[in-house]
Amino acid sequence: MAKYTHITDAERLQIEHGLRHGTSMKKIAALIGKHHSTVAREILARRIESNKGAVGRIANRCILGRNCNKLQLCMDRPDCTRRCSACSRCNSVCPDFREEVCADFSAPPYVCNGCKKEPRCVLRKRYYLHNPAHAGYRKILVESRSGANISEDELLSLDTLVSPLIRNGQSVHHILVNNRDQFNVHEKTVYRYIAGGLLRAKNGDMPRVCMLKPRSRKPVEHKVDTKCRVGRTYADYQAFIAPAPLTRTVEMDTVIGRVGGKAILTLMFPWCGLMLAFLRDRNDARSVAEHFGWLWDVLGAQRFRAIFPLLLTDNGSEFSNPLALEFDPDGAPRSRVFYCDPCATNQKSRIERNHEFLRMILPKGTSFDYLTQDALDRVMSNINSYSRPTLGDKTPFDLFAFSYGTGVLESLGMRRVPANEIILKPALLG
Repeated sequence: MAKYTHITDAERLQIEHGLRHGTSMKKIAALIGKHHSTVAREILARRIESNKGAVGRIANRCILGRNCNKLQLCMDRPDCTRRCSACSRCNSVCPDFREEVCADFSAPPYVCNGCKKEPRCVLRKRYYLHNPAHAGYRKILVESRSGANISEDELLSLDTLVSPLIRNGQSVHHILVNNRDQFNVHEKTVYRYIAGGLLRAKNGDMPRVCMLKPRSRKPVEHKVDTKCRVGRTYADYQAFIAPAPLTRTVEMDTVIGRVGGKAILTLMFPWCGLMLAFLRDRNDARSVAEHFGWLWDVLGAQRFRAIFPLLLTDNGSEFSNPLALEFDPDGAPRSRVFYCDPCATNQKSRIERNHEFLRMILPKGTSFDYLTQDALDRVMSNINSYSRPTLGDKTPFDLFAFSYGTGVLESLGMRRVPANEIILKPALLG
């Protein structure tokens, strides 16, 4: 039996074939030369969900559906006398919907492959398919080997010592030679961190580096958790909101000023058009977590969970610590984080379009190092007080205040700016 070797695509195909024919886990494991626990972990980690229903049956997945007598939940057909539990729209409109999960998923083989009940079952299904399984494995393998392999504390410590000395004219080699007891990184690694914008020192602070011909390479990212996207992809997001499509999602992004300088965290509420913005000294995962901690303290547990039930963001390294956003200081769940697909800005298009307002006041290339949070609050107050045709000529401020009250916005630094006093030009900041 081969030890410490990764499962190949051919072996995954054998697993799928065995499951389809009802072969036991131990026999599949013996066939590919692995331990049965390895096969079980592979199936649990790589199985995918499916909304496949059953021919001729209503796909009602509510655990209360058998005894439910509710009528006219959708309210678009007053003459309808049919029980809602017998309608395909029931699960998407009923506020009391509780999805029934197949009990067979908690025991081997953990999937619907080969299940005799599968053709007539209407519950959400899970399958093990070798092509998606191998693609997911390759994606995680690549991501786990990308990014800077250093913690935020170590990076901050390195930056505190190295950047001032580089700006004093010292070379990276000289700094590391004379501070061997403080670091265990290679000289070339420090150069990569500087070129990738992870340190305050820049290539411009090192004259000899500026003389070298630049090489084409992927920017260095500092990933807190290289597996942060597992179970949080855009497909996972769509499956999560499918039972409750009216759940309010908050889109999250970063606006960059000078590379390596201050950055702006933006939070957009698509249902009302309101956008919040928070100034951060560094564009890292810790600063994002700190601002969510501040929001938790200001809003309180109940209001925070109501305002931020779901977060949808991109794949930036500053969002690679989802656990810090999803759980409160006591470890209780408070929100859910999901990631858009790479290069798919259309999946959170509302916040991308709303950044155009921000860029009217802070054009691209503008450094945010001079900004203060009070000045940024003034910028967002003007933007959120601007009437939008898509909102029926209402303002994002008014729509948000109607749901949660003006006091919430005031606690977040927002104020209503009179229509004729709104300024959407750099002149707003003087």
